Amino acid sequence: MTVATTADLEARDTQRLERYQRITYRSFLIAAVGFVAPSLVGLGAAYTDGDVGVTLAIVVLAGLAVLTWYYARLVKTGLAGGASRRDLMLSGTLAAAMSTMILIGPLFNLIPIFWVSAVVMSPLSRRQLAALCLAVGMVCSVLTTIAAQRLVPDAPLPWYGVFPLMLVIYVGGCAVTVFVNRYQRRMWEMHRETHAARDALARLAVTEERLRFSRDLHDLLGHSLSLIAVKSELAMRTARTDPDRAAAEMADVRRTAREALREVRGAVSGYRAVDLDTELVGARAVLEAAGIRCEIGDPPDALPSEVRSVLAWVIREGVTNVIKHSGARRCEVTLTAYDGSVVLEMGNDGVRGDGGVRVDESGSGLTGLAERVAVLGGEITAGRHGRDGFLLRAAVPLPASDADAVPAATAAGRSA
Repeated sequence: MTVATTADLEARDTQRLERYQRITYRSFLIAAVGFVAPSLVGLGAAYTDGDVGVTLAIVVLAGLAVLTWYYARLVKTGLAGGASRRDLMLSGTLAAAMSTMILIGPLFNLIPIFWVSAVVMSPLSRRQLAALCLAVGMVCSVLTTIAAQRLVPDAPLPWYGVFPLMLVIYVGGCAVTVFVNRYQRRMWEMHRETHAARDALARLAVTEERLRFSRDLHDLLGHSLSLIAVKSELAMRTARTDPDRAAAEMADVRRTAREALREVRGAVSGYRAVDLDTELVGARAVLEAAGIRCEIGDPPDALPSEVRSVLAWVIREGVTNVIKHSGARRCEVTLTAYDGSVVLEMGNDGVRGDGGVRVDESGSGLTGLAERVAVLGGEITAGRHGRDGFLLRAAVPLPASDADAVPAATAAGRSA
């Protein structure tokens, strides 16, 4: 089992963001089939009826191919920030030209909405969107009304009857398309903003921790080093004229240096130590950030410090295992005290392959955890639990003096 570093978590978040972008892009490409397919059916019907010749059919097919390419380009550049004005103008001109094919087949009336569905992926104001829907609706309504007059030459339909109906239908269709695709774009923007915010918070946390540690070192060493410098300079000045005083000053320097060294070791030891409560909070945050629903119970009261430290290491390594070596959607952590022991169980539903576990023979991972727990006389087990479950279990005996002070109760899980 390897340790998940900040870089590993950032890479995981980046991969998730890129995967969501690909899914969003591909969903638009799939939607494009629903717009292009009716046009192909209409072209085939018109060619069969003799309304379209070979040359015109080839031109229409080429136009649909180019318009589909523009559609994919507009969607991709729209997700990246916005399409260029040149692409919008050229694709709009092509869409307008293709929309005239409604005069030879009614199934060509989706082409303008097809173009609108890609254009709205670029940043546009509400006024621009309203004008776009109205303009497309007007053009399509006029062409559809003319096509309706041609389809029923013996019983001409009045413009005041067909045109308003077509206008409502086309503007409404454009409005629905705009709403759905703008919502999809907003979801993409929210994913991207969440990724950026999480990255900023991680970097801020690292910066704050560095500042805190630098402040601690400054507070610990600033006074001691200043005192050592002053006393050393005084000892140099009095070395010839007053050797006894110089020796006393150097003795103070040695004592101050040892005191400073002891304080630095204490600070570094506290900095590197793991705390059970901190690890439980960190486990919840990391699992939720990875999209894993987490239930974590409160630890029993009055646990000895050495037991809390070992359990903290088990939780840290267990969370690393869940994130890096499983496809879990749910993880549950319980801590139970009974029969003079504390039992920690971490289960997840993301077993894959050989059980989602990798044991590192170099002394880390499960082997390292077993060694840590064995120091206190405990044991650790790990393996499949149920069909898709994996259970990591650590049992640590309590010292006789502390066994009676720890209540024999099971910590109930709290839903994240």
